Amino acid sequence: MADAAHSAVHTEGGAAERRAFRVSGIVQGVGYRPFVYRLAEAYALGGWVLNDSAGVGIEAEGTAAALDAFAAALRDDAPRAALVTAVTWQAITPCGERTFRILPSPAGTRAATLVSPDLGVCADCRREILSAGDRRYGYAFTNCTNCGPRYSIIRGVPYDRPLTSMAVFPMCPACQREYDDPRDRRFHAQPNACAVCGPAYRLLVNGGVQAGDPLAAARRVVAEGGILAVKGIGGYHLACDARSEAAVARLRRRKHREAKALAVMAGSCAAVRALCLLSAEEERLLTSPAAPIVLLARRVDAVRPAAESVAPGNPYLGVMLPYAPVHLLLLGADDLWVMTSANLSGEPILYRDAAAEEGLAGIADAILVHNREIVHRVDDSVVRIGAGGPQILRRSRGYAPAPLALPFADGQSVLTGGAELKNTFCLTRSGEAFLSEHIGDLTNAAVLASYAETMAQYEQFFEVTPEVLAVDLHPAYLSGRHLAARAARDGLPLVRVQHHHAHIAAVLAEHGCHARVLGVALDGTGWGDDGTAWGGEFLAADLAGYERLAHFAPMPLPGGDRAAEEPWRLALCVLYRRDGAGFAAQFPQFAAQLPTGWELLMQATAAGLSAPLTSSAGRLFDAAAALLGVAYRSAYEGQAPIELERLARTARRAGRVLPYTVAEGARLTVDVLPALYALADGAEALTVEERAGRALDFHVTMAAAVAEVLGTLSVRTGLRTVALAGGVFQNALLLEELLPRIGGYHVLLPHRVPPNDGGIAYGQAAVALAQMRCS
Repeated sequence: MADAAHSAVHTEGGAAERRAFRVSGIVQGVGYRPFVYRLAEAYALGGWVLNDSAGVGIEAEGTAAALDAFAAALRDDAPRAALVTAVTWQAITPCGERTFRILPSPAGTRAATLVSPDLGVCADCRREILSAGDRRYGYAFTNCTNCGPRYSIIRGVPYDRPLTSMAVFPMCPACQREYDDPRDRRFHAQPNACAVCGPAYRLLVNGGVQAGDPLAAARRVVAEGGILAVKGIGGYHLACDARSEAAVARLRRRKHREAKALAVMAGSCAAVRALCLLSAEEERLLTSPAAPIVLLARRVDAVRPAAESVAPGNPYLGVMLPYAPVHLLLLGADDLWVMTSANLSGEPILYRDAAAEEGLAGIADAILVHNREIVHRVDDSVVRIGAGGPQILRRSRGYAPAPLALPFADGQSVLTGGAELKNTFCLTRSGEAFLSEHIGDLTNAAVLASYAETMAQYEQFFEVTPEVLAVDLHPAYLSGRHLAARAARDGLPLVRVQHHHAHIAAVLAEHGCHARVLGVALDGTGWGDDGTAWGGEFLAADLAGYERLAHFAPMPLPGGDRAAEEPWRLALCVLYRRDGAGFAAQFPQFAAQLPTGWELLMQATAAGLSAPLTSSAGRLFDAAAALLGVAYRSAYEGQAPIELERLARTARRAGRVLPYTVAEGARLTVDVLPALYALADGAEALTVEERAGRALDFHVTMAAAVAEVLGTLSVRTGLRTVALAGGVFQNALLLEELLPRIGGYHVLLPHRVPPNDGGIAYGQAAVALAQMRCS
């Protein structure tokens, strides 16, 4: 701590020195200047601190020992909301300054605009909220420079209260004193408020305001088995008692969410430990400023478990802790609530009050609403710790719009459109990439409208007018069409980036890697440069380009995109290819699941009608799931592979490698059709335990096939660095099986960017910048 260091430093004494410091990173709007002020006072330093266009500038004067300790603390003890990327200094002439000041930014300069993500409630604010006698006791909008709403309340830049939705709440004298005091942690905290001057909650029941304490009444709604809508930081949630099967079933029925797992919020870390296995790294994620949902393994010995219907058949739960003050006031330490986005399936999260009241009328029994406007909707982020370390599955609240580094310090500003599903977009500025929050699936009209609106807001916030646009190769992607129209309108260059190259480039950019690597991109499908659907790709790639060296053997998709929603189509294709129409006698249970007209579907597939070929690894997992009777239809994206992994994890024997082939040709072709045949043999007579063993076998086989191909390609190319990307690598079991098999390589995995299509936009930006530098 600074005070302890201060006492140690001044025993040494010494002549005064003066140093000019430069601090870079997310250091504006996060309480960094008052932190520096307090630090300088602790070390008895004179000088000043200010914000400028490059970050934070400091001049400090004192003993060498004090200045050394001060320099270390600038990075090591920075406020929790700050992200210090560099601290540099140079000696300058002392001038005898003994006091320390916070100076305004230099005239004629403008600080580089960064918008902080919304931050989970900090320990100091938590203590005040829960401490009887404190003036913020029980106040649901308590915040400081270390926590609270940021991005969700900003209307424009610079980040000052008049340009936020807090503008309509003038501070009372007590709050103003805190705001003006550089020694106070609420110095220049723009959302600063208290019960005297700030926002407030009210509870709506049947369209009317419920009398009395709204939070107490809201707790009763959940305790009595009801469905509560809660307006929080970035939108509305639907909440209910996660231990009540009846309440969860009611929520699922009303929300039309039949199978997909629901997130839960636990009242404390102790409650999480009683429910799930929790490592130190997972606990750090749960309690971090980002406060994401963390996927955790359920405890089989939990005394008060979540209702099975929260995540049916799933050994994992998506768990978060209270991250807004209102959550602390609603949930007791032992409570467990479902806390899921308030939306109908496929729609964006509700965040505007009028729309929420209308849209939730038939879903929620009561709506807990406040009078601080949410300017930007932001979904919860989702993270897991797997065999390769942390993996962000959805990057949104708590992470966006914080910048990601790019491997180029300069270059033209680029705006990228991202993918069609799990969409994000990306805007670049001088070595920084602003990857948007999770937007969603653009095939939904409301999501597409949000996409265009949010994209325009990013350009305003970060004061960037893009000079180059980049999109996916797919000619029908709405994201591509949107930016292609803009390119034509504004006369801007349009770069088209192959989907799987973007996946690999995202990993390379995150790691600052300019070298050529072996990239493995496994996902659902992405448009290949030959006009076919790719999805199981082995590339020799750098940021600027790629060469396709190998891929999984193409298989038809009977009915096109419908095959992803109905895996029975893929299984039927496999069985029909081997046994013809006679498969029905060997697989009567499977045949009974088929709709009438399947014969015509197979005839059309054989003729190449509405049955495009794909090398997709994701569809192989779909086929395996259907062949084992795990999932014939998917209620949500990725359900069949998720169910297959769940089954495989219950296996009581070691996995075996099933037959597959690797054929030479213009490229290596990996054919796992023999493995699918082996998987199907006698499958309907197997016990659940035996099917689990085969599910594990398929994971082991896919890992072995990938490792073998990488070994061959490494010998041929001399490349020893491997980058893994694509949504299939969200399968934790596949990674667990693969990584030990490729332990001799330098393996790059995405940690700060999703491996799925949520990272495509970042990869597109890196490719576009690299190609412009080569042109």
